[in-house]
Amino acid sequence: MFSTLVGKLAKIRQAFSATRDASPDVIEDTLIQADVGIQYTSVILQRIQKKKGDALTALKEEMIRLLSLPKPEIAGSPPYIIMVSGVNGSGKTTTVAKLANLYVRRGSVLMASGDTYRDAAHEQLGIWARRIGVEMVGSQKGQDAASVVFDAVAKASSKKIDYVIVDTAGRLHTRTDLMEELKKILRVIRKFKAGGPDYNLLTVDATLGQNSIQQARIFTEGISLNGLILTKFDGTAKGGAIIPISNELHLPVLYLGIGEGIEDIVEFEPADFVHALFE
Repeated sequence: MFSTLVGKLAKIRQAFSATRDASPDVIEDTLIQADVGIQYTSVILQRIQKKKGDALTALKEEMIRLLSLPKPEIAGSPPYIIMVSGVNGSGKTTTVAKLANLYVRRGSVLMASGDTYRDAAHEQLGIWARRIGVEMVGSQKGQDAASVVFDAVAKASSKKIDYVIVDTAGRLHTRTDLMEELKKILRVIRKFKAGGPDYNLLTVDATLGQNSIQQARIFTEGISLNGLILTKFDGTAKGGAIIPISNELHLPVLYLGIGEGIEDIVEFEPADFVHALFE
């Protein structure tokens, strides 16, 4: 992951290059400009001041600490279910395809086309499924999304498929009816798995920085998320917002989307990420 991030995170790495100076003022300016925010910048600076030794090393340690939230584990018996939600335009369907491409190296994968609102969503996911070489349970526009997910998990169970990755319709956090649809999908999944999806993930557009927190908070209140995927991370200088986003939502970042290609997703490791910023 480290070498990949060094090459892909040019904008945010440029922002952090100034910290080689390691003076408190430069560190503060850099963190604010990178959208870490006043609250977490103050926390970091206070903890740096309490430590002896090199300020840059202390800065890295504090960033790693803030990003090291406990991650959920995939355990028990398959099929393991990964559900992906997000607002319109957050790169959700492409992220589902990237996850399928990642997980097909670990076992058999089935994708569920639970986006029954957007035109051609089924066709788009189908193209990815054929390209990756995985099965897909499709849908038609206007179909009940929960029934699509039910059929997908049932098929995976009968055919002993290891992973089910569920795409859902993009939705604004203000659309109560669509948020209720997500809850219905969760109820269907819990008929197969009492605890719900193994990973219940939210895609967050990293280019929005901290502006994404409020809309994401509504999702966390409604559907028991346990992880985040930050998309479009290669195109933003606001990557420092990963700290307030994760901490304000009390959710670990599990993956970063770092490009438009099917391979452009990495599992998030705080130490690798932070050290790549300062490379």
